Amino acid sequence: MSTETIPAARQADAPRYIMMNDTDNVAIVVNEGGLPAGTVFADGLTLRDRVPQGHKIALTDIAQGAPIVRYDVAIGYAVRDIARGSWIEESLVTLPPARELDNLPIATRKPAPMPALEGYTFEGFRNADGSVGTRNLLAITTTVQCVAGVVEHAVKRIREELLPKYPNVEDVVGLEHTYGCGVAIDAPNAYIPIRTLRNISLNPNFGGQAMVVSLGCEKLQPNRLLPENMIPIHKEGDAYVVCLQDAEHVGFNSMIDSIMQMAELRLQELNKRRRETCPAADLVVGVQCGGSDAFSGVTANPAVGFATDLLVRAGASVMFSEVTEVRDGIDQLTSRAVNEEVAQAMIREMDWYDKYLTNGGVDRSANTTPGNKKGGLANIVEKAMGSIVKSGSSPISGVLSPGDKLKQKGLIYAATPASDFVCGTLQLAAGMNLHIFTTGRGTPYGLAAVPVIKVATRNELARRWHDLMDVNAGRIASGEATIEDVGWELFQLMLDVASGKKTWAEHWKLHNALTLFNPAPIT
Repeated sequence: MSTETIPAARQADAPRYIMMNDTDNVAIVVNEGGLPAGTVFADGLTLRDRVPQGHKIALTDIAQGAPIVRYDVAIGYAVRDIARGSWIEESLVTLPPARELDNLPIATRKPAPMPALEGYTFEGFRNADGSVGTRNLLAITTTVQCVAGVVEHAVKRIREELLPKYPNVEDVVGLEHTYGCGVAIDAPNAYIPIRTLRNISLNPNFGGQAMVVSLGCEKLQPNRLLPENMIPIHKEGDAYVVCLQDAEHVGFNSMIDSIMQMAELRLQELNKRRRETCPAADLVVGVQCGGSDAFSGVTANPAVGFATDLLVRAGASVMFSEVTEVRDGIDQLTSRAVNEEVAQAMIREMDWYDKYLTNGGVDRSANTTPGNKKGGLANIVEKAMGSIVKSGSSPISGVLSPGDKLKQKGLIYAATPASDFVCGTLQLAAGMNLHIFTTGRGTPYGLAAVPVIKVATRNELARRWHDLMDVNAGRIASGEATIEDVGWELFQLMLDVASGKKTWAEHWKLHNALTLFNPAPIT
C-alpha cells in the first residue's frame, strides 16, 4: 500500500490518494468530503471530475476493455476509454467472470513459521469440557417461534426478580428464531438450521446449563434439537425442558412460573462460575465485516488481519467467513491451505454455494449493497479483495460447513452466507466467544450471546459514532497510526473485553436477532 508522500504538517488538508499495489492503475481518494475537479496532487495528477471520498481515480489512461486493477487484481474492465485523473464510478466497470474452481493452486504457499506469542492471558470462565466463556449467561433455547413471546416475558421477569440474587451471572438470553415448524424438517439440508441452533445452545458463554422452552406440537421436538447425551451438565432425571402444552400449565402465569423455576436452578449453578486466568489460546474469535466501503481493505480489515496473525501465534482459534466475499479470491485461499484436504474442502464449500445461488436465479454479484457502492466499492470483486485481508497471512488449517462446531486451533475458514446476521449466528454456533466486526458505512450490530468489538474504517465514522465504535482504524489512512499499531491495539482490547470489559454494543444492550440459515424448503 502506498500513499502520496506529503509533509506531515500538510497531510490533514492536502489532497491525498492511496494505491494498494504498485501494479494498480487506480487509487482511492482519502480526503473527507472528496475532492473537486481541478484538484492537483503532489505528483502532478489532476482530477478531471469531482471524486467522493473512497472512490477510485484513474492513475493512467485506461483503454476501453482494459483491466481496472486494484489490489494487484483486475476488479473489472473499462466500459469505455477512461482518461488519467477521471473518476471511475461503478457504471464504468464491468464485472469479470468468477474464478473457475478447477486448476487452483493447492497448498503452494509455505511461509516460514512465525514465533509463538506467549504470555498473553485473559480472565475467562473455564467450562467442564475445557472450553472457556468470556461471559456468564443463562440461555433459554426455544424449539419454535411460537414460544418467543412467552420466553420474552419470562426473560424480563428473570432479569427483574432472579438475576439480582445471582451476582456472578451477567444476563439472561432468549434464543429465539423463526425455525421449528412449517418447514420440511426431513429435507436434505434441514440439518443445517437444526445443528446451528443445537450448537448455539452449547456455546461456551452459557456454561453448559442448557434449558429449552418447547410448545409441544412443533416439528423440531426438544429431543431432536438437544438430545440429553449432548448436554454437558445433564444428570439423569434432571429436567431441562418446559413444554407449554403440558397439562400442568393452566393459564399464562403457570407457564412463566415453570420457566422461572427451571431458570433458578440453572442460575444457581451458573453463579458458581468464577473468572480465572486463561491463555489467549482459549479465545475463539469470529471476524466479519458489514457495511463495507473502499477503506475496509485499507484500514480496518488489514488491522484485523494483523491481529488475526497474533491470535494464531498465541494458539487461539480464528474464523473468517462470508462465501461471496471471498469467492473471487479463492485462489489466494487454496494456496494458503495447510494441505490438499483443506484446499479441497474450501473448493467444495464454494461450489455448494455457487449452486445455491444459481438455484435462486442469482450469482455473487447480488452481494453488494447501495451503501457499499456509495462507499466506493464498484462490485463484489473489489469488495472481496478487501474482505479477505481480515484473514491475515497465516496458513488456513481447517474448514467448517454451516452450523458445524469448531474443534481445532488456528485459522479456520467457516463457510457462511455474507449476511451480517446469518454469518454471526453461524460463527456463534461454531463456538465463538468473541466477535470482531469492521464497518465503513456504520452499523449498530451486536449479539446478545457474545461481546462484539466494532472497528471503524474511517476517522469521520469514528468521530460521528463515537459511542458505537470501539476502535478507529481510520487513523491508518490519515497517517496517524500504522496497521501494526491498530492491530496490536485490537489484540489487547480483545483480551480486555474477554476479561469482562464492556463493548459499546454491550453498554447500550444492542443485539440483533439470531438468523438461522435454512436452505431447505418451507412448507
